[in-house]
Amino acid sequence: MRRGHAAACGRVGAAVMAIAVGLLSVACSAGGAPSIVGKQTLRIGVKADQPGLGLRLPEGRFAGFDVDVARYVAAKLGVRPEHITFVPVTSANRQAALENGSVDMVLATYSITPERETKVTFGGPYYVAHQDTMVRGGDTAIRSVHDLDGRRLCAAAGSNSWRRVTQELKIAATRVPAASYSDCVAMLLRGRLDAVSTDDLILAGFAAREGTAVRIVNAPFSDERYGIGIRKGDLGGCEAVNRAVSAMYLDGTAAALLRKWFGKTGLQLDTEVPQFEGCG
Repeated sequence: MRRGHAAACGRVGAAVMAIAVGLLSVACSAGGAPSIVGKQTLRIGVKADQPGLGLRLPEGRFAGFDVDVARYVAAKLGVRPEHITFVPVTSANRQAALENGSVDMVLATYSITPERETKVTFGGPYYVAHQDTMVRGGDTAIRSVHDLDGRRLCAAAGSNSWRRVTQELKIAATRVPAASYSDCVAMLLRGRLDAVSTDDLILAGFAAREGTAVRIVNAPFSDERYGIGIRKGDLGGCEAVNRAVSAMYLDGTAAALLRKWFGKTGLQLDTEVPQFEGCG
């Protein structure tokens, strides 16, 4: 083979390699994790038992604020509605679902915490909720989180909310384990515990369903930054998600969705773009 022809072949080979590397970089993030960017289908983890946020209806479809936000973000990523599969997750298995690839994203009242950030990359937050307390409708003795001293408090599996009461605030409530917040509310109504303390959006959804049988204390005491969980290291995916969340607030979609799901609850809703955590 002539030297000039060999050099030309070498340049073609190098170009092909460069294209291959470029395509690979689209599929993977800077950290080497599989990325949601460029995917044509998405499996998205949502709650199945939280009215107003993520609820599986009798016919099998999912509905709620988190579900609608997931559809919006997916559309901004180029994924059509018919190419989204919603997968039910719980507070206890959200992280495992991301790690084992059962889902590509999680929108399930997933509060961003330093501990969780060591294992999950978060886009957002897409909303900042506030922890509050719900009691039975006739209970007027509990007016703030500090009145939970000596009371029976629900501890939903996989959630940090009860720890903020008993460990961070040092309130001597008696912990009553439950599998989910749906179970917490059922136990509250049956008199098996005295209070459920968690994010106000979660409580508002249940309060809208249960009516006067329950009462939200309306004494918030923390910020709960709802993040969009993706696989650890997918920085490109995180940046794409953040662009989508910004657009959702700027075009009025976020405000419309918040009014749709929580406008009749009396909850004070924040329609300003949340301050993002950053993807570094």
